[in-house]
Amino acid sequence: MKTVSLKWLAVVLPTFSSWVVSSAMTMTTTNSNNNRVAVVTGASRGIGRGIAVELGKAGYTVYALARSTRSKPGLLGDQRAVADGLDLTVESVAEAITAAGGIGRGMYVDMSQDESIEGAFERIAEETGGRLDVVVCSAFTTPLQEKLRGDFWNQSMNMWDVCNGVGLRSTYATCRVAAPIMIETANKQNDERKRPPLLCCISSFGGKSYTFNVAYGVGKAGVDRMAQDMGYQLKKYGVATTVLYPGLVKTEANLQMVVDGTWDEASGNLDLSTGETPEFTGKAIVALANLGVDDMMDRSGNVEVVAELAKELQFTEEDGSVPPSIRSLKYLLPNFVFPAIEKESGKPVPGWIKNNIPDYLVPWSTFSSGPPPEADTR
Repeated sequence: MKTVSLKWLAVVLPTFSSWVVSSAMTMTTTNSNNNRVAVVTGASRGIGRGIAVELGKAGYTVYALARSTRSKPGLLGDQRAVADGLDLTVESVAEAITAAGGIGRGMYVDMSQDESIEGAFERIAEETGGRLDVVVCSAFTTPLQEKLRGDFWNQSMNMWDVCNGVGLRSTYATCRVAAPIMIETANKQNDERKRPPLLCCISSFGGKSYTFNVAYGVGKAGVDRMAQDMGYQLKKYGVATTVLYPGLVKTEANLQMVVDGTWDEASGNLDLSTGETPEFTGKAIVALANLGVDDMMDRSGNVEVVAELAKELQFTEEDGSVPPSIRSLKYLLPNFVFPAIEKESGKPVPGWIKNNIPDYLVPWSTFSSGPPPEADTR
C-alpha cells in the first residue's frame, strides 16, 4: 500500500484554501450540421459510441467504424466483457445515430489493418463527394490475457503491441488517410459560418502522468504529441487538430467490472458512480467542431480536458451536472488524498471539509510531476 506523497501534498493542500473563480465563455450554437460528415473509429462501444451518437444528435452524417458486427459475432470474443444482451455492433450504433437525428453509416473496419482503414476512407470519400468535417480517433484496446497494472519487466511485449498497435499506430494510420480529404473539404468550404475540419484524437491523463503501466503512458503521450505536430503541419491548410482527455468514464465494460467485482482492483478503488458518460465526450467534440475558424485554429494542437471544456463551452451531462476534471481538487482529494489520510490517521476527514472542496485545477506542471497517492496494491 503506497503512502501519501509528501511532495505532492505540499503542493496540493495549500491550494485547498484558494478559490479560483473562472468565467465561462458563451458559445453561439448552430443547427447547420445537416450536410456535415464525421467519422468515428472504435464506434461500436464505449467512448466512441457515445461520440458517434452525440454527433448524430447534432445532425451529422456519421460513419461509425468498428470490427464488431452482427454478421461476425465471433469477433466479440477478444473484447472486454459487457452485460448480457447488449448489441454493441456497427449496425446498432448506426441505428442509434439515425434515431438521434443524424444519418448513421456503420462500417466494418479492422483498425489493426492498414488496408482496412484505407479502404474505408476511400469508400467514405466516394460516398460524400470528398467531404469530411470531423474525424475522431477513439479506437483503443488492451490485452485481455494480462492485468493492465504492472511493472514493465513483468509484462509481455503483447502489452506494448496491443496498446500501441490499435491505440497509437491506428490513430496515425487513420489521420494519414483522412488528412487529404479534410484539406479538400477546407478548400471547398462555403458555409455561412465557416468552421474548420477537425481531427480529434482521444487520449487520457496517462499522457501527462503515470497511469496503469509504461506501455499505456507512452502510447497516450505519443498520441498527444502526434496531434500537436499534425496540427502544426495542417494549420496552413485550414484543418484543426485536438486531443481530448475524458475523465473516469462509465463505459459498458467498466460498468460490468463493477458488477463482476473486479473494478476496485483494476481502478485503484475509484468511484465509477461519479464518472462521466460516454456521451459527455461527444458533447465536447460537437462544441469544438462548432467553433469558428479563428477560435478553433487558435487552440489547434492543444490537449483539452472534457470536464474543463464543459465549463468553458457550456455543456453538461443529460442530468445537468458537470463532473470535475481529474486534475481538480474536487476529484483528487476525495479519490486519493482523503482515503490515504483516513487510512494513516485512523480518523475520518470531517464532513465540512469533504463537502466544501473548491473546484481548483492543479497546474499541469504539478500534475505531470508524478502519480498522485494511490490506494491500490500495485
